[in-house]
Amino acid sequence: MTALLPPLRIGRHTIETPVVLAPMAGITNRAFRRLCREYGDAGSAATGAHSLYVSEMITSRALVERTPLTMRLIEHDPDESPRSIQLYSVDPVTTAQAVHLLVTEDRCDHIDLNFGCPVPKVTRKGGGSALPWKTELFRAIVSAAVREASAYDVPVTVKMRKGIDPDHLTFLEAGRIAEGEGAAAVALHARTASQAYSGTADWSAIARLKEVVTTVPVLGNGDIWSAQDAISMVRATGCDGVVVGRGCLGRPWLFADLAAAFAGSDVQVVPTLREVTDTLRRHAEYLCEFYESQEKGCRDIRKHIAWYLKGFRVGGELRSSLALVDSLDALDALIDSLDLDQPWPGEPAEGQRGRAGSERRVVLPDGWLSSRSIDDRQHAEIAHAELAVSGG
Repeated sequence: MTALLPPLRIGRHTIETPVVLAPMAGITNRAFRRLCREYGDAGSAATGAHSLYVSEMITSRALVERTPLTMRLIEHDPDESPRSIQLYSVDPVTTAQAVHLLVTEDRCDHIDLNFGCPVPKVTRKGGGSALPWKTELFRAIVSAAVREASAYDVPVTVKMRKGIDPDHLTFLEAGRIAEGEGAAAVALHARTASQAYSGTADWSAIARLKEVVTTVPVLGNGDIWSAQDAISMVRATGCDGVVVGRGCLGRPWLFADLAAAFAGSDVQVVPTLREVTDTLRRHAEYLCEFYESQEKGCRDIRKHIAWYLKGFRVGGELRSSLALVDSLDALDALIDSLDLDQPWPGEPAEGQRGRAGSERRVVLPDGWLSSRSIDDRQHAEIAHAELAVSGG
């Protein structure tokens, strides 16, 4: 077999399979990352290759204040390596404090900065995908993170979108700035904030970014629903690796497919419903362990169930019961009532998972688009308003 791409190098880390699990709020906690790693490792057993699995969004302010939820979200399994955390911030000072905490307390091996989140509660404060419009603020945050992390040889990467909307694109300039300030890689979700998760990702933007950012890896994100999609993105854009988000919802075995595909194999996991529900059950068990509560773990698994069962013959009443599951015993009973010998449904189970929605106007702070620089009033407002809750 001939590998499609060379290993991905992010600072001191070598990621043999150039695939990154995208940070997703409420999804990529330690339990889900473990499940994805298990499949990814199984898929690359012959080569020993591994991918990179990033935590859900951690807010700088909540980390500095050591809120209990945030301290739980930054936990990693003992065998999780590199330990990867995505950090959100709108303030360089808080960014520096948060990164200092992470690296001096040896809590991670890689930090990703969130400049891609399109949700209104983030953009209305000038954060996420709204922030790169303010170029010097963006530069200051990246610089602060790199400065604190580099002393401990922890690489910092940047994840962003094309921009706010078609009239306010930021990705090329942001890519140049991030590279210049010492970011170890840049990842582009090839949609604007106004698109959110709707429409089609513009892979040509990834190719354009690759032309501009030449000294560090460029990673592509958007509309990777299968291993073949990942291969197609690499061939179409020349990117150095891919970031996979909604495509793995309800199908963590996608990381086995990706490991095989990047190693040059067309082997794919084609699970029966029995195998799918075995994975679902294991996911629920990991969540119960993560939350140290069966009630909380089962409440969390509910949102995953429809993704796991997509395309399979499961009656509406049974789906409704599964969406209300409150214990592992109840989950087991409902699973046992299914026709578990159903084969993989093929096309009905493929394609989009998770949020989609429609294009919308991006909610921004007053006067945000009037200038690329940030005035004292805006700086004070967004620093004061920094989110205090991790996980999106």
